[in-house]
This record gives sequence, structure tokens and C-alpha cells, in this order.
Amino acid sequence: MPDDIKALPDGDRVHEAPLAEALSQRYLAYAMSTIVSRSLPDVRDGMKPVHRRLLWAMQQLKLDPAGGFKKCARVVGDVIGKYHPHGDASVYEALVRLAQDFAARYPLVEGQGNFGNIDGDNAAAMRYTEAKLTEVAKAMLEGIDEDSVDFRPTYDGEEQEPVVLPAAFPNLLANGANGIAVGMATSIPPHNAGELCAAALELVRNPGASTAELLRHVPGPDFPTGGVLVEPAEAILAAYETGRGGFRLRAKWDTEPLKNGTWQIVVTEIPYQVQKSRLIEQVAELLEAKKLPLLADIRDESTDVVRVVLEPKSRTVEPAMLMETLFRATAFESRFPLNLNVLDADRTPKVMGLKEVLRAWLDHRQVVLIRRSTHRLAAIGRRLEILDGYLIVYLNLDEVIRIVREEDDPKAALIRTFSLTDNQAEAVLNMRLRALRKLEEMELRREHKKLSAEQKALQRLLDSESARWKQIGAELEATRAKFGSGPLGDRRTKLVSEMAAVTVDLSAHVEREPITVILSEKGWLRAQKGHLPPETELRFKEGDGLLLMLHAETTDRLCFLASNGRSYTIKAEAVPRGRGDGQPVRLMVDLANEDTVVAGFVWKEGLRFLLASRAGRGFVVKSEDLLAEKRTGKQVLVVEAPDTLAVCADAVGDTVAVVGENRKLLVFPLEQVPEMTRGRGVTLQGYKDGGLSDVKVFDKAHGLSWALGGRTRTETALTGWRGNRGGAGKQPPNGFPRSNRFDG
Repeated sequence: MPDDIKALPDGDRVHEAPLAEALSQRYLAYAMSTIVSRSLPDVRDGMKPVHRRLLWAMQQLKLDPAGGFKKCARVVGDVIGKYHPHGDASVYEALVRLAQDFAARYPLVEGQGNFGNIDGDNAAAMRYTEAKLTEVAKAMLEGIDEDSVDFRPTYDGEEQEPVVLPAAFPNLLANGANGIAVGMATSIPPHNAGELCAAALELVRNPGASTAELLRHVPGPDFPTGGVLVEPAEAILAAYETGRGGFRLRAKWDTEPLKNGTWQIVVTEIPYQVQKSRLIEQVAELLEAKKLPLLADIRDESTDVVRVVLEPKSRTVEPAMLMETLFRATAFESRFPLNLNVLDADRTPKVMGLKEVLRAWLDHRQVVLIRRSTHRLAAIGRRLEILDGYLIVYLNLDEVIRIVREEDDPKAALIRTFSLTDNQAEAVLNMRLRALRKLEEMELRREHKKLSAEQKALQRLLDSESARWKQIGAELEATRAKFGSGPLGDRRTKLVSEMAAVTVDLSAHVEREPITVILSEKGWLRAQKGHLPPETELRFKEGDGLLLMLHAETTDRLCFLASNGRSYTIKAEAVPRGRGDGQPVRLMVDLANEDTVVAGFVWKEGLRFLLASRAGRGFVVKSEDLLAEKRTGKQVLVVEAPDTLAVCADAVGDTVAVVGENRKLLVFPLEQVPEMTRGRGVTLQGYKDGGLSDVKVFDKAHGLSWALGGRTRTETALTGWRGNRGGAGKQPPNGFPRSNRFDG
């Protein structure tokens, strides 16, 4: 006994193996089972095992297109009982999808009852619905009883099931496929069967045809729900050559004029696999959030035909611009990926291009043709053997009758007398008396002649590859004539390789309302309509007062800087309106209890600010670097307790004035302060005791101004206070505010 196998007292054995090795082996077996038996379709018939078993079970139940329906529960029961030992819900779901004309480009199952709809509603229970095969499914199964494909035992060994279907219809590309396995996936969009047959014919006539030549016949996918394919020809070619890519699909729409010069947009086709009800919900949510400024309303007026009505905000809106905003923000435009990952004839996963997929299907069709021809040839040989025996009987009828009447072993006597084979003798003995008419002899000779001619034709077909491809070409022509024209075969998806550029300028259509944003000293935030004058008397809670008053519009963004050195951004439209106290700013941004708002402004691109901490350090920052859409804000000035952000000054000018709590004033060039996005900054003014009180940026030519007793004083002679950044400074001029602040 090997060392890694140990015997137990009860006779069982334990095989010892490293955990990593055991896990990897079992996971690999699971992964391969998922890839081969569940997720990836076979390149030859485009089916996964569950779909193949469904069609085979329905054929066994004789659910032909010309016949009647049977309950889906009966079909599902046969499938899970005989071929597919999985849950009935998953099998029924696969059956339903094969019957949905909005999911399958060429349905393989004809359903009777509620099989769901494009809104995403589920099908009725399988005890209520009925099904039978379609003509497309019949073409997929054509010749399966003529030894055209291999069969294998089912999971319990009691039945036989086909390994692959004969597939006279290009199902893989015509109906597409989706699947997610372990470590790989597949995504194949539906195509037009007539175009696929034309491309296959091109490949039959010219085996060296390039993908670009095939795309003259198959310009792109053809989705069952229609839509408009917006993809450059170069991208489509690259996708089909490599087997990987994607296709941008848009809803089909048109403008419908109304009275008085008004109009509305009507959407008649939506992208593939987009649920209409969910799409309308998405648009309604964006409308409520005021993220679609050009759209007034959306209505669903669909019956069995899609009709979604879009109302513009005004007649001045351009329809193309309105739809462009919807394409960018909603599922009215979607992207369908292409990943031609399939199982080849050897059941090996492989990513193929368009040409390789068509070539694999054609090779499969040739194998089917050879096997069917061989099967038919054998059947003809057996029949001709019997016919030869019958004809010998008619030439020696009296002797045959005598042998049958008088001989103890008539079979052996017939074989000995007329040199018949065992099969011929058995057939002669089984003949009915009424078959001995002269007329029957003539019928037998005609049948013999006809079968002999067919035998020669089949032999020529098997001996000549060119004859086989000619026969396959004829079959392709028949398939194209049957499924490539009429309502089922007409192309549904419109292809547009180049879309006219649409410039979306929402600024002219966005509603702007002037407001005044008010922030109190204790952190209460509110907004009032219009731009209030600075002298307006405002109401606050007892012990509170005005900290900031900002004139803004509802479309603006407000930027607040807190004592913790963080920047917070709030949309102006989100500020509570009314004449009440508003709400604490802490409910809108994550401010700790000990942190307070120090400064605020209406955000505009291109602004620059000088941030300074209580310790006298600071730097210049761009407004773009202060944006922070999260509630948690964005750390800009790095401060350590007890240091805090003291002031945010507009960096408009060329000179900086700094005044400390020690009442020392320092003036130096702004160029000495670096521009940063985040950090502690550099020293602006040095202190022995205390810290920074206020900072101001001004133009040297205009002088330094400060507020004093309701008046403004300007000092231009600043030579005595000029120095370099980091200096101590000197006492300010007479008349400088006792608060040590430039705003008084």
C-alpha cells in the first residue's frame, strides 16, 4: 500500500494530500465543469447544454411547429428528469428566454401564454404556459435521426442525448449568447441570419476572404429590439477580427409635431436588454434631482409596440441636444460588449474572430453532410440488396412458391438455389402474397433505378470535396431564403458609422435664481431669495450674529474653510430656504464639535486664495484645489492642535500685509508666498508671543486700506513696514483698528 494511503479499522481508506493541492484539483474540476457544461456555448450549434437538452426533449415529445402545444411543466419535467439534473426554475427560465422575441432574435420556442415582456415582468408559472418548437428550431434539429451527430448516455445511463445539434441555422451569431464562467466569460450579440448566410457563402466561394470582405455582408449586430448602432467602421472591424470589442447602441427616436409650434419626442425602439420600466424610472429620478434641465416630462404610452414620449422644457430646445443629454445620462444609450469566447469542436475554450466562427460552423456542416450521406448510402445499400432479391423472385416465381410449400427449410433452400443473401432470403419469405402482382414488379424496378441513381450521386458527393461545398452552398441559399427575408429576416438595427456632433450647452437652459446665503457665527446656514443689500437687518437667535453673507445663484457651488484646515463644498440649491434659522452647517458637512467655519466664498474657476494659520504659516491655493464634493471635505492647510486655520484672503494683488496679535504689521511681496495644493505652508510672520491676527492681499500701487469707524482709510507710504516674509514687523500706523483686523 502506498505511503500516502492509510487503511482504517472499518476497511475504508484515507488518501493524504497537501491541502493546497487538493483544493486546486477540486476547484479546477469545478471550473472546467462550469466552463464546458454551463457558461460557454459550442461554436458549432451556438448552444449550452440546457438549451440543447430543451430542444431535444421537445422533439422527443413531438412538439413540431405544425403540431400542438404542451404545458411547459411537461417539457421542464422531461428535461430535468432525463437529461439535466438541475433546478426546475433555471431550466424554465432558459426555456422562457428561447421564446421571448425581445430577447432572442430568432426564437427557438413558440410560447402560448404569458412569457414576460420588455418591461422586465416575469413569465407566468410553467403550469400555465405552453410551448412548441419553431421552424428555426426544426432547422437546428434537421437530420439528427440520420446519424449526423454523436450521442452520449445521459447522467443516469438510461437515455441518449446529442453531443451537438446538426445546426442548419447559424444559431451562435444569429441569437448570440451570454455567460460567466470561472475566469472567463462570453458575450455575443445577435446578428441577422440572412447576412450571416451571405457571409458564409462568401467564405465557401472564397476560403481566403478577409474579415473586411465578410463585413460587407455582416456590417454589425442586429438586435431584436432594434435601435441605432453608433460605432465607427474601424472599431467594428477591429472587434470582429480579434473577437473582443463592444458596440454603442442608442434608442431610435423621432420628433412628433404638436399644435402651436410645440413638439415632443417619441422613442420607438430602446437598446437591447434594457428594461423599459427601469429606464423610465431612471429618467424620472434624474428629473426629480433636476439633472435633466432640458426635459419637462416622460410618459410611457406603449402597447405591444414601444412608445415612450419625452416632453421638452420649451420649444426653443433642440431635439438633438435634448436626446444627447439623455444618451449621456441614461440607458437610452448602452454599450453591448463583444467577447467571442466559445468552445471549439474539441470542447476547448477559445476566443475567435468572425471568420473563425463562420469557418467552424461551415466545417461542422460538412461533417454533418458527410455523416448524413454515409448514413443514407448505407440505407440505400440495404434496400437495393432487398430489391435485388425481390427481382430474382419475380423471375423465378413458380420455383420460389414450390420451395416455400415443399422444403423443410425454405430459407436455406432459397439461398442455395438462387444464391441469395440471408437478408434477401428473409425478405422474400416475409413478402405478402398481394405483392406478387405484375404491377408490383414494375414498381420495384422503378424504385431500384431511382435508388441506384441516388447511390451514385451520394458516392460522387463523398468522393469530391468541391461537390460537398457546392451542396453546402445550396443549403445556405435555402436557409437564407427561408429565414433571411420577411418580417423575421429584415434588419432591425440601423447602423450609423458617423454621428453628427451635437454640442450640449446646458447653461442657457438651466434655471438660475439669485439667492443670498447667510451663515451665522454659531454655524446656522440658510438662504433667502434675491441678493440682499449688506445693510439688511437679519434675524438670528439670541447670542448669535452674522458670520458670512454670500450673493450666489442656485446653480453655484459654495466653498467653506474650517478651522481644522479642511475645505468643504456645498451646492447652493441644497442650502435650506426661508426666513427661519435654517439648519446647522454640521448637518451638511462633517465638522467636529470643536471646529468652526472660518471663511467662505462662491466658487469660481481661476480664483486664488491665501490661507494662513493662527501660528502664522500659510500658502497660496487655487480654487480648483479647494473643491471637495464629499461630506468629509478635503484637507488643505495641515494644522496641529492648538493651531487652527485663521483666515482665507483673496489673493488678488501683488503685496501681502500681515498683522499679529502682538500688534505688529509686516508688508512683503506676494511672490514670496509659494502656491501649493496641500501642506503646512511657509512662515508669513514671526512671533515671540501670540499668533497671527489677520492677513490681506492688495495692490502696492493702490495702497493698504482698512475699515475704521464706518470709514475706509488707505495708507500708501508703507516703506517702514516693508520687509521679507517671516519678519517680525513694526507697530501699525496711527488709526489702525484696535481689533487688529483690516475689516475693522
